[in-house]
Amino acid sequence: MLYQLPDSDIERFIEEDMPYGDLTTLLLGIGALHGVITFTSRETTTLCCTEEAARVLERCGASVGFLLPSGTTVEAGVTILSATGAAGSLHAGWKVALNLLEYASGITTRTRKIVNRVKEINASITIVTTRKSFPGTKKIAIKAIMAGGALPHRLGLSESVLVFRQHTAFCGGLEHFLQTVAELKSKATEQKIIVEADSAEEALAIAAAGVDVVQLDKLQPEALSRLVEQLHNVAPGVKISAAGGINGENASAYAETGVDMLVLSSVYFGKPSDIAVSITSLQS
Repeated sequence: MLYQLPDSDIERFIEEDMPYGDLTTLLLGIGALHGVITFTSRETTTLCCTEEAARVLERCGASVGFLLPSGTTVEAGVTILSATGAAGSLHAGWKVALNLLEYASGITTRTRKIVNRVKEINASITIVTTRKSFPGTKKIAIKAIMAGGALPHRLGLSESVLVFRQHTAFCGGLEHFLQTVAELKSKATEQKIIVEADSAEEALAIAAAGVDVVQLDKLQPEALSRLVEQLHNVAPGVKISAAGGINGENASAYAETGVDMLVLSSVYFGKPSDIAVSITSLQS
């Protein structure tokens, strides 16, 4: 089961949208009237944050009667979530719940499409996403990519070791840094040591130094295919990740290169899913 965002986030989302109540519903005098809200897909969608959307509605005073779990793929016209309650409660939770569903499901849908495409080519490949999600949205973004079948590449700076040239610039350069890989591995015995290469020559040197993962940035698939074979000859046990500019259009080509991981950010950015909402009165 995917994790759920904490109550503090749910309350923050509601407070952002309704810090002092719903003025329109108040002035119309309809807040106590009973109704039902229904969320329906308008296109093929892989869902995410249905649980959080339901909790938004419940926190606003509605009673959720139905929801499909995150990770479910639906066609157009399928009911995703429904709840009943006072009109004041339904209107208070309406847009917050919809925004969560549309933005998170957009990420999940893009992720699932890429995962399905590359798994058809290489069932053992792993799709991982970077920490380039928009600030303040990481918990939603990570849930969304996991609902789509991917995993986080790095949750943050505190739990992984990934060395860029911006690091080796302070270590006397890449060549000098590679002489210290064994020492680094002895300091971080529970972590994999990942080092990014900017060229084929750097990649071969990094692999020969005994790192766990060589990350190749912005290398085109044809050149990458040749390099993967060379890297396995130099260091048969090394894992190889491809990063930089990977998206739904070229992910299949990268999957054919023989790398172990595709590292991408593209799923975070794009059109939200299109989800319809109806709110109807249950008053006789």
